[in-house]
Amino acid sequence: MVPELVRTWAAGWAVSRRTPPPVERPWGIYLDVGTAGQVGRHVLPYATESVVRAAAASVRVPDTWLKVPGEPEEVEPWLPEGWTVDKEECGHLMSVSFRATDPAVPDGYTASVETRDGVTFVRVRDETGAPAAQGQMAVLGEAAVVDRVVTDEAHRRRGLGSHVMRVLADEALARGAGLGVLGATDDGHALYGTLGWKQSAPLAACIYRP
Repeated sequence: MVPELVRTWAAGWAVSRRTPPPVERPWGIYLDVGTAGQVGRHVLPYATESVVRAAAASVRVPDTWLKVPGEPEEVEPWLPEGWTVDKEECGHLMSVSFRATDPAVPDGYTASVETRDGVTFVRVRDETGAPAAQGQMAVLGEAAVVDRVVTDEAHRRRGLGSHVMRVLADEALARGAGLGVLGATDDGHALYGTLGWKQSAPLAACIYRP
């Protein structure tokens, strides 16, 4: 189950971030990201020593990442010289069976939904029209990958993140997707857990910086 979720997450992430499609490698998937601090990322469906070592050995370009469905402490000893685990970027692979909630936007806010080029965006604004929260997702058949759910610091603890997640779930169901997948930070893990999302695997984030 985890390898399939990892592949779904990688494919949806590429659509959401508008990167080139994933490329198959013997050890997993490669995404050409091309941003400052992240040239590309290898996403590994399995957390085994041989797979991690093979993926890491293929890398020659600094600021290339490995995302591995395993505990950082377990993965770190498998990394060759020049690699390190970035604890702040480690996270959680999570999934859920969507259910409809038809959420009401919290008082004092308005919400909008827009879909462009296969990506659905939910944006919440305050009474002045200023951005307060947002999130997006890519629907891939029966699965939807949720991405970039953020609440502005001045508007936190008002239920806006939960609202964004519920709207995305309803939108996914309307498009025929019953399974949700995402990669969460520690803070996001806590929020999503209250909404029924379950951790499918820890995610170790490793970077090549020789």
